[in-house]
Amino acid sequence: MLISEQEERTRKFKLALRAGLPVLILIGLVIYGTFFQGRSFYLGPKEALLAAALVFITTYFIFFILEEDGKKTLVDHETNSYNYPAFLTHYKRHKPQSLGLLIFDNLDTIHENYGIDDINSMFRSLVDRLDRTLSTHQIRNAVLGRKQGAEFLIGCDSDEEALREALASFVSSHPSIHAIELNYRFGTLSQPEGDLEKALWQIRNMIVAQQREHASLVIKPPAPVNKKSFDALEQNIVEAIQNNQIVFSFRPLFNTKRQAIDTYEIAVTLQPTAGESIPPRIYLPIVNRLGFGREYDLAILKRTISLLPLVDENIAFSFNLSPFSLRNRDFQTKAFDIVTQSGVNPSRLIVELYERKTHHNLEGYLTTLKAFRVQGFRICIDNFGSSNASMEYIRHFKFDMVQFDRDYVSKLDDQSNCTMLQSLVEMSQKLGITTVAKWVDRPSQKEKLIAMGIDYLQGFGVAKPLSETQLIHAYNLPTLKEPS
Repeated sequence: MLISEQEERTRKFKLALRAGLPVLILIGLVIYGTFFQGRSFYLGPKEALLAAALVFITTYFIFFILEEDGKKTLVDHETNSYNYPAFLTHYKRHKPQSLGLLIFDNLDTIHENYGIDDINSMFRSLVDRLDRTLSTHQIRNAVLGRKQGAEFLIGCDSDEEALREALASFVSSHPSIHAIELNYRFGTLSQPEGDLEKALWQIRNMIVAQQREHASLVIKPPAPVNKKSFDALEQNIVEAIQNNQIVFSFRPLFNTKRQAIDTYEIAVTLQPTAGESIPPRIYLPIVNRLGFGREYDLAILKRTISLLPLVDENIAFSFNLSPFSLRNRDFQTKAFDIVTQSGVNPSRLIVELYERKTHHNLEGYLTTLKAFRVQGFRICIDNFGSSNASMEYIRHFKFDMVQFDRDYVSKLDDQSNCTMLQSLVEMSQKLGITTVAKWVDRPSQKEKLIAMGIDYLQGFGVAKPLSETQLIHAYNLPTLKEPS
C-alpha cells in the first residue's frame, strides 16, 4: 500500500472518531434515559424531541465528515498517490534526500484515442507498478505524488543514483500499460534545496538538456470539451454505430498493368436516422474519446469481410484501422478469429495505416504488423512521403503497398516534386512494393503517372466511387459491366 494511502486512511479514521464519539455518547444517553428509568417506553413529546435531536445531530455529523473529507483529502483520486498540495506539505516537512520527476508526453494523443475509464485505469496501474518497482530496488521511504496531467513526483531517502536506476528500470520494463503506450521522460535531483517548484524547474532543465528534441516537457491537461455542444452529436454517433448505420463507399483502384479494377478503397461515414451524414474527421475523435475505438474498428473489419463473398474472388478491399487498435492484444485476437471463422482469403484485406510520426517503440510496433502479415493481411502505408515517419517505417518493414501523399499527385507540373515522386516510385519498385497514386482527376496526370510506373491509380479521372448496392450489383448482375 502506498504511504499516501496509509496516511489518508489514518486521517479518515481520526476524523470519523472525532465525529462519531459525540454521536455515540448521545445515543447512549437517549437509550439510558428511555429504557432504564423503571418505566415502560412511551413516545411522548419528550421522547419525540430526543429522537428528532438524535436524527439532526447524526445527520449533521455525517455531513461534517463528508465536507471535511472533500476539503482536506490528501490523495489524487485517479491514482491514489498524493495530490500536489499534500506532496508539497510532505516535501516541506520531511525534505527528501532525492527528488524525481516522471512524465510522459503523449497524453493528448492518449485522450484522443482512449476512453476516460481506460485512462484512469492506466493511471492507477502506473502508480502501483512504479511503487512496486521502487520497493524492489529498495528505495527508502518512497513517496509518490501527481502534480498535473502526466507529471508524477517521487521523493525518497535513497541517493539519487539509486532512484535514477529504479526509474530507468521502470521505464524500460513498462513501455505500455493496459495496452496504452507511453512516451516517458524522467529526471532526478539530489538533496533538493529551496521550494518544490524551484527543484522541479531544475529537473526539467536537466531533462531538456538530455533530450534536446523535446522542446517542451510541461504537459498540460487536454482542453475541456464543451459538453452542451457535443451531447447531441455524441448521441447521434453512438446510436448510428449501435444501429449499424455505417455507410460504405468504394473508390476503385485501377491496375495499370492489368488495365482493370481489382481493388477498392473503402471510405466510411455514419448516417444517423435524423440529420446529415457524419464524416470520419468528426466522429472518429469522439468515438475514441468515448472509449470504443477498438469496437468500431472490429465492426468495420466484420462488415468488410461480409462483403468479400459478394464480389469477384480476385477483388480486394483496402480500409483504415487505427494503429491503437492494431497494437492492442485483445483486438488482434478477435480480428484473427473473425478472419479464420469467415473462411475468406486474408490477402484480399489490405489494412491502411497513416502515421504522422515514428512510433517510439518501433520494434514492438513492427512486430505487431508482422503478426498481421503472418495471418495473411496485406499492409499499406497511406500518405507515403508526407513525413520522415513514413521513410523510417519503410527502412525497417517491407510494406505490401504505399499510397503516395496527395501533394505529389496534385503538383506533377512542378519539376522538383515530379523528380521526388519518380525517386519514390523507383525505390518502391526495387523493394517490391506496390505503388498507388490517388486524387487523379485529369488525363494528363494519368499519363504521367503511368509513364512513371505507378501500379494503381485512383480518382475521378479514373473511375467514380460506388455505393455498396452498386458494387454488389456490378459483380452479381450479368447485365452490368465492370464499373469504370
